[in-house]
Amino acid sequence: MERKLTFREKLCYGIGDFGSNMTGTFVGAFILLYLTMIVGMNAGVVGTLMLVSKVLDGVSDVLFGTLVDHTHTKMGKARPWMFWTNFLCGIGIVAVFSVPESLGATAQYAYFFITYTVLNAAFYTANNISYSTISALMTTDEHERVQLGTFRYIFSMASIIVITSSAVGIATAFGGGAHGWRMCALVAAVVEIVVNTISVLGVKELPESAFSTKKAEDGEMPKDESASFGKTILTLLHNRFYLLILAVYILFFLNTNVASAVGAFYAQYILGNSAMLGTFMSAQMIPMILALFFTPMLVKKFGIYKVNLAAMVLSAIFCVPFMIAGYKANVTLMLIFTALRGLAGGPMNGTLNALIANAGKYSYLKDGVHVEGSMFSCSSMGIKVGGGIGTAAAGWMLALAGFDGLAQVQTAGALNMITALYVVVPLIVYVLLALCMAGLNVDKAIEKLEKKGEEA
Repeated sequence: MERKLTFREKLCYGIGDFGSNMTGTFVGAFILLYLTMIVGMNAGVVGTLMLVSKVLDGVSDVLFGTLVDHTHTKMGKARPWMFWTNFLCGIGIVAVFSVPESLGATAQYAYFFITYTVLNAAFYTANNISYSTISALMTTDEHERVQLGTFRYIFSMASIIVITSSAVGIATAFGGGAHGWRMCALVAAVVEIVVNTISVLGVKELPESAFSTKKAEDGEMPKDESASFGKTILTLLHNRFYLLILAVYILFFLNTNVASAVGAFYAQYILGNSAMLGTFMSAQMIPMILALFFTPMLVKKFGIYKVNLAAMVLSAIFCVPFMIAGYKANVTLMLIFTALRGLAGGPMNGTLNALIANAGKYSYLKDGVHVEGSMFSCSSMGIKVGGGIGTAAAGWMLALAGFDGLAQVQTAGALNMITALYVVVPLIVYVLLALCMAGLNVDKAIEKLEKKGEEA
């Protein structure tokens, strides 16, 4: 059932990612700074705990995706999950940024690990997967899904700008230190709950019958409409497009979290101005937002595959002069090439939802199984695993280089590591992203399967 969505529906869906980023981006960008410079934890130990936490996260993504696939309520399949987990995410954000000062060091590490894991593996997983899945359940039209993705990532980029530009200021306004960051987390939690509630109540899913193909005729066996947890995992593992999209998410958010976590240190210790983190984020996100407005038109003319491949190749090219300027601390050139990279990479963000939905269609045509909710696990899993690995790796490398969050002056080795992580990692990541995009021609694969079905 092809259904044209109203502007209000697209807007309501899009603002959901503004709320969602109050969990994902806020925690990813500032948790390492909070734990090392406020609580006084060791960056290497924190990084290890984060990685262990992400291993536990992996199973929960597919699990919650399967639960969404098997949910049947008057609100729909995904909306109920998004609604009630809003409140749990809000509580979780505050808990993670409330490490008790009265606890001993070991107990503090344990407290962080438990709250961080519960927030990510349970609350954020369920919320993000259900939110992502809604875009595939609102319409079956690919161009409408691209527009939903465009609205989503416009608000996602806007939220990143707001968070990275204001978080330090809000924490300082509340007195700084542990109390300041706890209050900043509370502000983020309130925004997340309010915005996500408006989003989930402002959208509507299509009836499940809209996604069922024509029933079998002349004795042909009908395709399965659901799958067990085990069968779902096998279906996902046999879908090369799911694995490639998962890799794209992991790489993208690994880079995002390294840039956010280390960017705060680069701005403070290399450029001598902590406020520059927000400036660099704005320089990348504003052009991304502008590019998203043209994404539906580009996709309609050239197709998702060509648009995404070109976007990542150009982004990788712009990373080279950014790296050179970064080692010279040339802020002007860094901002210019950050903006160009954002402009070039913007279209990919607007097409990911449609790409995942198409990968789900590929699974249905190939294996006869509906796994829409589980297919979107690559979104949540990629965000958390990529973000977790990025933050963890940054913590390990900083600790290895002798970084001390409580020291007034950092060693030369620590400063060199901060620079390398901030300016070299993007080039490596975008080259790998371009390679992933080269294999993500899912539309062509669907065309072949549909043609094969018609011939049969």
